[in-house]
Amino acid sequence: MACSRPTIEIAEYRPHAMREQAVEIYSDATNAAVMRHPERRFPGVLMQGDTLNELVRELNRVQADVQLLNSDVAEDIADIRDNLQSLLDHYETTLSAHGIALPYSKS
Repeated sequence: MACSRPTIEIAEYRPHAMREQAVEIYSDATNAAVMRHPERRFPGVLMQGDTLNELVRELNRVQADVQLLNSDVAEDIADIRDNLQSLLDHYETTLSAHGIALPYSKS
């Protein structure tokens, strides 16, 4: 049965100048850097944009295949995909606003 998952809320993007700010880095492992932004209570994980893009692409493929077998599971996968897509959209908008090319093709 499909369960209700919290959605990732991303505040409306407002372009601003890039800034440098100190963060606490607990691990700088590739695609799994753990750091805490000064305005946040808990650390987060930094994921590279190309990795995020690939996760969204993989979930799109899986969701399409699962839809044929189990619509409840497909709905759960779609929720996860939608949350990752929101992060990816924000990432792409942010890079574009700062004139930075994407590290992957949009095709």
